[in-house]
Amino acid sequence: MKLFDVYSLYEIEPVRGEGSYVFTADGTRYLDLYGGHAVISIGHAHPHYVQAISEQVAKLGFYSNSVQNSLQGRLAELLGKLSGYANYQLFLCNSGAEANENAMKLASFTTGRKRILAFNHAFHGRTSGAVAATDNPSIISPFNATENVVFTPLNDLEAAEQHLSTGEFAAVIIEGIQGVAGIRVPDDEFVRKLSDVAKKHGTLVIADEIQSGYGRTGKFFAHQHARLVPDIITCAKGIANGFPMGAVLISPEIEAKKGMLGTTFGGNHLACAAAIAVLEVMQEENLIENAAMTGDYLLSELKKMDQLKDVRGRGLMIGFDVEGSGSDMRRKLLFEKQIFTGGAGVSTVRLLPALGLTKEQADTFLNSLNQLI
Repeated sequence: MKLFDVYSLYEIEPVRGEGSYVFTADGTRYLDLYGGHAVISIGHAHPHYVQAISEQVAKLGFYSNSVQNSLQGRLAELLGKLSGYANYQLFLCNSGAEANENAMKLASFTTGRKRILAFNHAFHGRTSGAVAATDNPSIISPFNATENVVFTPLNDLEAAEQHLSTGEFAAVIIEGIQGVAGIRVPDDEFVRKLSDVAKKHGTLVIADEIQSGYGRTGKFFAHQHARLVPDIITCAKGIANGFPMGAVLISPEIEAKKGMLGTTFGGNHLACAAAIAVLEVMQEENLIENAAMTGDYLLSELKKMDQLKDVRGRGLMIGFDVEGSGSDMRRKLLFEKQIFTGGAGVSTVRLLPALGLTKEQADTFLNSLNQLI
């Protein structure tokens, strides 16, 4: 049997990691500014994280959600405290796509409506409902296509209100920052007014914080820059530093009913141990503050490089465009400078490093990039 050929692979295999670095079998060290696609939040092989999941798997790795699991309660308490949403309810699942699926389903259950408003260039996942709300026809199969999702331009309040005023929409779903679209930051004023319009028309607001949450932008969630208070928030990526996990944070105004949502693996013992360890490290090492500080430094220095176009982002979620091919630039950074970065579209380079990235590591990247542009 061979693997289903769906990924374009670099000719590199990391075999171990440490902090913001990964290493190949021959010992070559690479600075990781991609974080496995914004997943590595506290760094590779963090000692506290390794200890937490090692101790947990030695005790109990899994049991179903048919019994009590006190780790879920500990996670909910700590997440509520650090995020500012202590009065919200928590549903645990396995991925970002699953989190968004459950968020949209929950909005539909709550409002009795079936339509979702999403934004041009949005990416919400690859499962059935999540991909239907993703603005990329190339990954939407005929089975997934639906008239229940409508797309509208980001930052165009008038266009959004035209749709919402029909009273047909269960929810509007918006990314804290559009990641796959190339780090597109919604205007804070637009986000605030969108929430007002949605509330006026009985539509719930879902904040997709799968890539932009968990401290990445210098606040726990990116929507907090705009002082938005969503009805539902979705998380994944950095929530467990690489262990598969997703979460839905749900307003206390939304009623939970038995059987409304469910999962086999979601919130299992190992996942919760990993997620608790992540939050403990974030708090102990002030990683959100570091993301803000190091991110501001990176953004300011990148904006000084005249050869770059449209530098944008918040905290350690940064995108910029280069002349020519972004893919070529990423390959040069990888193979000539031993630096992992991400991409989007034709010319964009994305930076999604661990939140503990240091100024010295940022300078290593800046100096390398300056030599290549």
